[in-house]
Amino acid sequence: MTNIYNFSAGPAVLPKEVLAQAAAEMLDWQGSGMSVMEMSHRGPEFISIYRAAERDLRELLAVPDNYKILFMQGGGLSQNAVIPMNLIGNGDATIDFVQTGSWSSKSIKEAARYAKVNVAATAKDNGYTFVPPQSEWKLTPGAAYLHLCTNETIDGVEIDFVPTAQGATTLVADMSSHILSRPVDVARYGVIFGGAQKNIGPAGVTVVIVREDLLGKAVPYTPSAFDFKNVADNESMYNTPPTYGIYIAGLVFQWLKRQGGVAEMERRNIEKAALLYAALDADDFYQNRVQKEYRSRMNVPFYLRDESKNEAFLAGAKERGLLQLKGHKSVGGMRASIYNAMPIEGVQALVDYLNEFAGR
Repeated sequence: MTNIYNFSAGPAVLPKEVLAQAAAEMLDWQGSGMSVMEMSHRGPEFISIYRAAERDLRELLAVPDNYKILFMQGGGLSQNAVIPMNLIGNGDATIDFVQTGSWSSKSIKEAARYAKVNVAATAKDNGYTFVPPQSEWKLTPGAAYLHLCTNETIDGVEIDFVPTAQGATTLVADMSSHILSRPVDVARYGVIFGGAQKNIGPAGVTVVIVREDLLGKAVPYTPSAFDFKNVADNESMYNTPPTYGIYIAGLVFQWLKRQGGVAEMERRNIEKAALLYAALDADDFYQNRVQKEYRSRMNVPFYLRDESKNEAFLAGAKERGLLQLKGHKSVGGMRASIYNAMPIEGVQALVDYLNEFAGR
């Protein structure tokens, strides 16, 4: 049987060990007689699942004690509204953005509904192929915060540094598509958030890591279920949380710890990305347009120079069990997402196919 490798950008591949454990526990979680999907979120069984997931994530990212970990709903996209509502205080505020691709652009558009927005730097005119140098960022004195999308899933641009030009401004980072793929100095950020469906678990869970001094600043019109202080005070159970998604996320956290944690994930991800980019660069049949120093380790967009061969390429890939390689509809081309759960064997299979197809 052909091995199947899923390169989807999200919902994305999960570790096979995690899926096998979830399948084994589907009808009866650890002798409880219940599926996790049937449990009360306030019962002792699920409370133990939740607390283990929170503890393991805190350990994996070395989250300081003065930060709260929230498991919320609505996806990373909803946080583009939730975060302004929680951080702009009385509403008379400016938010700075660095525009590096499609997702930071969506964040800018949404935040403008709640506050003044200043695009401190943009790579739009260059087709989102790099990160503007910090020396060119035009930051606002006294801004509520500076928002970054540290990995652009669609455009394949990754910020692999923590900005130093922000002064006392709070940093907010959308890390949806590379969280847990590398170590992070959480203490350098005010808020880190990410949708689960790329490196954490199934769609439906959003992880928010927020510094405690930022709680309690929500504007009055913030829905109570989206007020970070309400969520934190109630251990993410102000409303019914996405229980099964949290359970799967917890299994992924346990799997990551068994693999050696985020430092080992970074080593593997560097190896996988180097292998794939080397293949794309070796032959002018393919093209990756992102400047090398800003290339994402997680999301690798590429184009056939002769795009009339796109459909043939995708059909051949599917025959070989290489799935979900079509690029995002907004940019076209191809995209291989090689998250933590993608084994290097899957990347090697893709490289072999890239070489074979170009050789025809």
